[in-house]
Amino acid sequence: MRWHAQETAHTDLDALSGLDRIESLSEVTHEVRTPGFADLVYHEVLARSALNRVPDASSEFPGAYTINPYRGCSHACTYCFARGSHRYLDFDTGHDFDTQIVVKTNIVERLHQELRTSHVGRVPFVMLGSNTDPYQRCEGRYALMPGIYRELAQSGIGFSVLTKGTLIRRDLPLLSELATQVPVSVSMSIPIVDDQLRQQFEPGTPSAQARLRTVSRARDLGLDVGVFLMPILPLLTDSRSSLMHTLQTVGEAGAHRVLYQVLHLRPHVRPWFMRWLREYHPDLVDRYTELYPKGDRATSDYRRHLAGLIKPLISLYRLDGSQPGAQAAPTPRAPRPQHRRAANPRWRLTHPRYPRCSETAHRSQPS
Repeated sequence: MRWHAQETAHTDLDALSGLDRIESLSEVTHEVRTPGFADLVYHEVLARSALNRVPDASSEFPGAYTINPYRGCSHACTYCFARGSHRYLDFDTGHDFDTQIVVKTNIVERLHQELRTSHVGRVPFVMLGSNTDPYQRCEGRYALMPGIYRELAQSGIGFSVLTKGTLIRRDLPLLSELATQVPVSVSMSIPIVDDQLRQQFEPGTPSAQARLRTVSRARDLGLDVGVFLMPILPLLTDSRSSLMHTLQTVGEAGAHRVLYQVLHLRPHVRPWFMRWLREYHPDLVDRYTELYPKGDRATSDYRRHLAGLIKPLISLYRLDGSQPGAQAAPTPRAPRPQHRRAANPRWRLTHPRYPRCSETAHRSQPS
């Protein structure tokens, strides 16, 4: 296994929620055949904490917290801002981020403990899906999200969830029920409506049409539902006609609001994104180099141009939260990821955050 030096002899198997009791975690390799997702590996770990505080400067909800049950993401979005976090696990930020998924199997138990200590009085709101997607492929196996929702609601804490995964449909009835107890907001990320372009940029995601149907289902259940148009891709999804088509489609699906943001090319994302661009759209490489001359943000001129296009359209299609049923509070935007480097850069899974953790590698091979 990739993490051969870890200890498994003293692992508390009863702490591995949702899993059958097994005698030797170090010997388990479960092969799941999922065409198109070869080499997918789930690394099961025991997390020391569940709640992560968001710096006030990074959040529209000062004092808010996040919960991320997974690290890495099989949605494999080329532009994902969270790729950089995988290098602290001694993985690369490209293929490894897409295929080496860390699963915090005890996160519900940890959350339960934290919410019954000093945390509970200081947690006004929790954002789910702010780093990697909570409804990626592995959630179908581990089903961690329902337990997280219940723990938050039982403590009277409102929350939002952001996802590209249509697996959230499984939990919409539960979310609708909990929304009568605490503020609940559901947001679906649909940055690309064109299916051919989506398959290039987001090869592991459900189709845009499937996500739009999920938006409709959430709206039908009375949930406050928004759509994240993030990122908007310069020269690919930013034309007036493209934006009009996308916003009209989102509005017809029943979304209460749309939040948008242009592509960010952070240092550990840029090489992978530009490699992809050279392969699929070589004619745009020079233009992107001009639009992103330094740093991760597009030029201010471009951002002003885009705002002038999209803001009037958001109002035109009443996707600004003014529709009946929309909550007054805005859906929180995704914060900049916070990384803490371990003392030993080759920490593997012996990092203090994951003590005496176990690894069960579930490998997916092509049919």
